[in-house]
Amino acid sequence: MQKIINVFAIASTVVSAAVVGSGVYVYVNRASIVDGVKSQVMEAVTGSFGDLGGAVGGGALPLGTNDLAAPSSEPQASAPEADGFGVPTF
Repeated sequence: MQKIINVFAIASTVVSAAVVGSGVYVYVNRASIVDGVKSQVMEAVTGSFGDLGGAVGGGALPLGTNDLAAPSSEPQASAPEADGFGVPTF
C-alpha cells in the first residue's frame, strides 16, 4: 500500500512542477506571445477584406493624377447651362 501512495506522491509532484514550469515560461515570454497573437489577428482581419481596398492590405491606393493631368487632343463636350437649382435646360 505504501508503494502505491509513493507513486501517487511522485506523480503529483511531477504534475505540480509541470504546471509551475509552464506558468513561469508564459510569464517570462508574455511579450512575445502577445505580439504573436496580435500579428495573427491582424493577418486574419486584413485577409478577410480581400481586394476591397489596397490600403487595407498594405498597398497604396492609385491616385489617378497621371491619367487626369494628361491633356487630351479630343474636344470635350460642354455641359448644358443650368437655369437655377442645377437643373439643365435643353
